[in-house]
Amino acid sequence: MNPFDLIKNFPIRYKLLFIYSFCFLIIISLSSLIIYSIVKKNVEKNIESELKNSTSAILNTVKTAVSVSIKNRLRGVAEKNYDIIQHLYDRQKAGEISLEEAKARATDIILCQKIGITGYVCILDGKGRVLKHPKKPLEGLDISDHRFVQEMIAKKNGYIEYSWKNPEDAAARPKALYINYFEPWDWMITVSSYRKEFSQLVEINDFKESILGLRFGKTGYSYVMDTRGNIIIHPELAGVNIARDARFSDQFFRTMLEEKNGKLIYSWKNPGDEKLRKKLVIFNYIPEYEWIVASSSYLDEFYFPLGIIKHIIILVGVAALIVFIPISFVLSSTITKPLQSLMARFNQDIAGGFSNRSVKMESSDEVGQLTFYYNSFMDKLATYDRELLAEIRDRRLAQEALKESEERYRSVMEAVPDPIVVYDMDGLVIYMNPAFTKVFGYTLEDSLGKTMDHFVPKAHWKETMKGIGTILKGEILPRVETKRRAKSGRLIDVTTRGSVFRDKNGKPLGSVITHRDISEVKRLEKAIMEIGEKERQSIGNDLHDDLCPHLIGIEGLTKVLKKRQQVNRLRLKGFRTRLQRLSRRPSPKPGTWHGGFARSTITTDWSLPLRIW
Repeated sequence: MNPFDLIKNFPIRYKLLFIYSFCFLIIISLSSLIIYSIVKKNVEKNIESELKNSTSAILNTVKTAVSVSIKNRLRGVAEKNYDIIQHLYDRQKAGEISLEEAKARATDIILCQKIGITGYVCILDGKGRVLKHPKKPLEGLDISDHRFVQEMIAKKNGYIEYSWKNPEDAAARPKALYINYFEPWDWMITVSSYRKEFSQLVEINDFKESILGLRFGKTGYSYVMDTRGNIIIHPELAGVNIARDARFSDQFFRTMLEEKNGKLIYSWKNPGDEKLRKKLVIFNYIPEYEWIVASSSYLDEFYFPLGIIKHIIILVGVAALIVFIPISFVLSSTITKPLQSLMARFNQDIAGGFSNRSVKMESSDEVGQLTFYYNSFMDKLATYDRELLAEIRDRRLAQEALKESEERYRSVMEAVPDPIVVYDMDGLVIYMNPAFTKVFGYTLEDSLGKTMDHFVPKAHWKETMKGIGTILKGEILPRVETKRRAKSGRLIDVTTRGSVFRDKNGKPLGSVITHRDISEVKRLEKAIMEIGEKERQSIGNDLHDDLCPHLIGIEGLTKVLKKRQQVNRLRLKGFRTRLQRLSRRPSPKPGTWHGGFARSTITTDWSLPLRIW
């Protein structure tokens, strides 16, 4: 149930009083909660920061102390072996022993030494080849390709940390060594130990007091323990195994082992305490030594100031609420009384109807301004009412005209015999006429709001995309002959034509594509071509059968006439030659014969002989 339903019928003054009081309580509560949370967060942050810094300092102290201890231990062993080899070398130089005996004694002394549990001493030459090693299979092995060996060759003397994997190991393990170089024999004396065993070589008393000297609050302290639950450094429990001691819960210890690093709140009671107390601990894990370094403090010690702040906030809130209630009641009355008077005048002024809506403004305060705004609002409301009625009337007329135009447009589109499809600018179908369904089989219900990619055969995609690009540019797509796939899968020969339609502002809204089925035209053209081909073949056959004999006869007659013409031309040439000879002879006397002819018969008239010829 909504709590505000209980006061919805109350007078406004009581509603305001309730809402103000309720809001005041909410604000006071939230403010107090925020202040308390901020203070608590800062306290926790400061404590955690102090614990983290202390834990980091302890971690660095332990690592440094252990590193120095291990380094000194390895260095001492290396230098001791160096002194032994130097002594044997001096004896060999003095002629007391041979070189082979000196090296053999040095090797025996070196190989019998152990560093921790699995650490050892071995000898390499200056080029990185193993000369002597506790594990005989490794002797003679060239390990100069290892990075740490290259560092050994370069340094000759010093401390090195690296990872090493023996043949029987499953994985490489972190390791440290100290190297001394004995130049006369070209021996690198290496003393090494696995970092996991460093804890056994550490002298705890070197840094124990510095860790126990740290205090957080009244009773907070730092401690160190290993992963088996053994307390290594603690103000009261050093040497105790909390994983096995029935006096302590090892739940927090298991959590530490799982998380390795972080913070934890747990309950703890030292042997001298009366009850369990909540404790905050910041811990870090040192994997090389399998130690957990922690700094802890009890929560009730650094949360004590928060309890005082909480009580102060509660007292201030109650006192403020007692003062706020009467003040709110008085202030609400100064608002509600003028409003009641204004409402009474509203009822009187508007009782006569909408036209008598103005209210007399008697003051210039907020209530008077409200009256002025009310009158202005009613004036504007009347104006808006008239304008709205006119706009509604105009819009109704426009809608009727638009509806009529759409009906006319749809009638024209549906009466067109050619298939028409209309797309939006995203290529989705928004209309297709009945002719489209009749020719291609696709219906508007199946295709509305979808693309028609399946409508275009793959072989015609290139020309189709080119046409789409033309339409998107706002240009008219000229009629193009192509093919389209019907719903049944049949390819239909069509011609397409398209254009863009726009809104009143010229913005493209979509495209209209018209298709014309030319399958019948194609069929008729093919039939006409076949008929024409048949007629050409028939005419050719007729010409071959009837005209060829005549042409052959004409060809033969032409050849005969040509031959006769050549014979006649030769004869005519001979006749002319004879006439020329006759014309060049001396003229005989009249009445005499020449060559069997009378002179009188040879005249200059050439027409007679020619006619005779």
